[in-house]
Amino acid sequence: MANALEISSLVKVYDNGFTALKGIDLTVQEGDFFALLGPNGAGKSTSLGIVSSLVNKTSGDVRVNGYDLVNQREQVKRSLGVVPQEFNFNAFEKVFDIIVQQAGYYGLNRKQAAVKAEEYLKKLDLWSKKDTQARMLSGGMKRRLMIARALVHEPKILILDEPTAGVDIEIRRSMWTFLTELNRQGTTIILTTHYLEEAESLCRNLAIIGKGEIIAQGPTKELLKDKDRSTFVADFSQSPESLPESFSQFDAQLTGDGSVEFHIKRGESLNQVFALFDQYNLPILSMRPKTNRLEELFVDLTENQPETGSKV
Repeated sequence: MANALEISSLVKVYDNGFTALKGIDLTVQEGDFFALLGPNGAGKSTSLGIVSSLVNKTSGDVRVNGYDLVNQREQVKRSLGVVPQEFNFNAFEKVFDIIVQQAGYYGLNRKQAAVKAEEYLKKLDLWSKKDTQARMLSGGMKRRLMIARALVHEPKILILDEPTAGVDIEIRRSMWTFLTELNRQGTTIILTTHYLEEAESLCRNLAIIGKGEIIAQGPTKELLKDKDRSTFVADFSQSPESLPESFSQFDAQLTGDGSVEFHIKRGESLNQVFALFDQYNLPILSMRPKTNRLEELFVDLTENQPETGSKV
């Protein structure tokens, strides 16, 4: 399978001497749904900014859809649809006009642009707002408008920087559905997100970047296979004063607010815990996951990353 993105020995040193990227290597296969994860300041936005020609690299090689970033910049730009984290459209322009204007930058005539604008505004449930000024849209609608604008020229690769930041759960889930279907149709998707459950459920492959270095990358399932424990919190209508010894097999403990925190390992079932609660007459009012496996992996890797020099 061909590679949609190839990054080799990529370095970025800013004018103030800060080394944001320390020679990273990264490969994303064509048709993949890929997550680039990392804490704030780790180098995510710098990496994707270089790929999308918004940031100049210091050294290293980048190829997008087989095209060299330096020598074939126009082909690279046509291969990409980019959705930045910040809204960057004219807030006083109408939704339909924003999409049509973007299509014109890629050589579509007015008629072609209008057809594509209608197609993607309908797909993203924005057609009823086509004559509305962008400033009047909700945050979730603005985010979907950004996605429609990035897709109007039908790029082979879609880059999303925090695509669901600040949107409610319903809109987030509808965007997940849309992006999953888009990927199924062949579009390579690369995203950054702080919602780690989003990356775990959507992405087949991922990389974690910390302090300008790639500290883990590979298939999501492979990276998580050793993270065989999930943490849950149970709430009760009447909090228990103590827990019987039987609960120790799940490392269960009372929290300060009277809830019970416990852990389920691979091969264990929540039903085993429910049976214990029933046995000791502890009716559960509600239960929620506290962490997911990707969150634990992320924390382990980023908090325990050794310090390295910043010179190139």
